[in-house]
Amino acid sequence: MRSIWEQTAHLPQFDALTGGAQVDVLIIGGGMAGMLCAYFLEQAGVDYLLLEADRICGGVTGNTTAKMTSQHGLIYSRLARESGLEAARLYLEANEAALARYRRLCQGIDCDFQERDAYVYTRNCKDQLENEVSVLEKLGFPARLVTDLPLPIPTAGAVCFPGQAQFHPLRFVAAIAQGLRIHEHTRVLSLREGGAETSGGAVRAGKVIVTTHFPLLNRHGSYFLKLYQHRSYVLALEGAPEVEGMYVDGAEDGLSFRSYQGGLLLGGGGHRTGKKGSGWAELAALAQRAYPNAREAARWATQDCMSLDGVPYIGQYSARTPGLFVAAGFNKWGMTSSMAAAMLLADLVQGRNNPYAALFSPSRSILRPQLAANALEAAASLLTPTVPRCPHMGCALKYNRQEHSWDCPCHGSRFARDGHLLDNPAMVEIDPPDMP
Repeated sequence: MRSIWEQTAHLPQFDALTGGAQVDVLIIGGGMAGMLCAYFLEQAGVDYLLLEADRICGGVTGNTTAKMTSQHGLIYSRLARESGLEAARLYLEANEAALARYRRLCQGIDCDFQERDAYVYTRNCKDQLENEVSVLEKLGFPARLVTDLPLPIPTAGAVCFPGQAQFHPLRFVAAIAQGLRIHEHTRVLSLREGGAETSGGAVRAGKVIVTTHFPLLNRHGSYFLKLYQHRSYVLALEGAPEVEGMYVDGAEDGLSFRSYQGGLLLGGGGHRTGKKGSGWAELAALAQRAYPNAREAARWATQDCMSLDGVPYIGQYSARTPGLFVAAGFNKWGMTSSMAAAMLLADLVQGRNNPYAALFSPSRSILRPQLAANALEAAASLLTPTVPRCPHMGCALKYNRQEHSWDCPCHGSRFARDGHLLDNPAMVEIDPPDMP
């Protein structure tokens, strides 16, 4: 189940760390956000080191649908309602700046960069679309409401964002990784003031950036309450008609569509990690019905960290951890959010002001309805008297028959049938469980 990106890119390899190191800035996690942090610090002449437990971009980045857009569902009407129009304006500016930075970088990289309009549609609620367009008009953004969509499902219309983009993420990473200071196959065992203990020795650092998808430190920041993980699925179809733009449902469990090299990437089947969902079955059924002449070229799954308010956590890890920074909770928009995070974090570790720091601050209020849902899910799982248990915080693991893995409904850790760790925040493997 390798994605088309993994099948068609060759990433450089880096040696494991041996003997420890001393640097000004340590970056933990080699996904897109960590790689871009390293790239910007390299360009700025900062003394840094990036550590990756496995292979760079071997997780979510390699399994994305690779849309670069500032349209993140119907977020602008929600932000304006809950946090004010200024918050919506800042969010739009930050993500448009991220897209512009990608556009400049991709000019010199063979990564299939293509300008595309982005659309967020709804099945039956046109009022939501009209509200979104109304807020965007107040922000001065040229979004428009459209009703004629080239999709094989009924819709009420969509909000169109012009001038967005799509690309091949791993070819992009292969280009920017050249010459960066990276050690792969180096697992961080613990964080401490002034650095980290790793499988390759102690690393002393003045500042530390954690870009490990789900933050690895429990005792600060309350990320175990502020985040949950959502699993979704993708089919790559050859012979399906191109849809030109990039399309996503405004609902969390909806479908997404984008073209790639004469084919179609069909996404959906999503569910909270550790819960039941339709997965590839829903996608395969739609493909058979709507594209009977198409051939399945690849299928894969991905996992996203979801924040309480739809805005990522980027900045100081917690109010009590100066010198420790984080980027997490990208809410299915990891490509643009990774760039926004890297731009912000590169400023913060160099002591520069950034106009978006307060918006993305991990220390902002957590009093959101999703907080109660996360807490109840964790309590129910902790009280479930079954084994195996997740080593992260002791929640009961659920067997995922579709992917043959043990998944944690609390925080999204996943393990193979032999106990091998697949997804964090857990940091250790488990004993091979008895099969259900």
